[in-house]
Amino acid sequence: MALAYVGLGSNLEDPLAQVTGAFVELAELPLTSLLARSSLYSSRAVGPEQPDYINAVALLDTQLAPLALLDALQAIEQAHQRVRIQHWGPRTLDLDLLLYSDQIIEEERLTVPHPYLTQRSFVLYPLADITPNLQLPDGTPLADLLSRCPADGLLRLSSPA
Repeated sequence: MALAYVGLGSNLEDPLAQVTGAFVELAELPLTSLLARSSLYSSRAVGPEQPDYINAVALLDTQLAPLALLDALQAIEQAHQRVRIQHWGPRTLDLDLLLYSDQIIEEERLTVPHPYLTQRSFVLYPLADITPNLQLPDGTPLADLLSRCPADGLLRLSSPA
């Protein structure tokens, strides 16, 4: 079993429903349990002009290998009609594998920890909701990253579940 953190985001077609529905779908993945979910947050979009996002993080306990989990996450995105037209463009649902236990993975299709994890308030603050004492695989404490990453327009919409 591996602990995997997944970032969720949406800014199209009822983003709140997209993200809350994705939590249900993550809980239904084979060989996987949803252990925790962060608060829901509203955040300004990174990239081109577009609507604000709804963001959250899920903690999974999974027997799926990293690439199998990635495939499952992308299948959920496709079920939500995710279209990849523009880099950092708007999307119905974005699911990012942020961390997979203490592994560092650098493959063509997958980089873990997620390459922008340390720079994004809409990832760091939800991670802290779930595991405030988290350390990245390189030993960096989440608290150190939070101290260097202002909330910058991030708005908590709900409490962790």
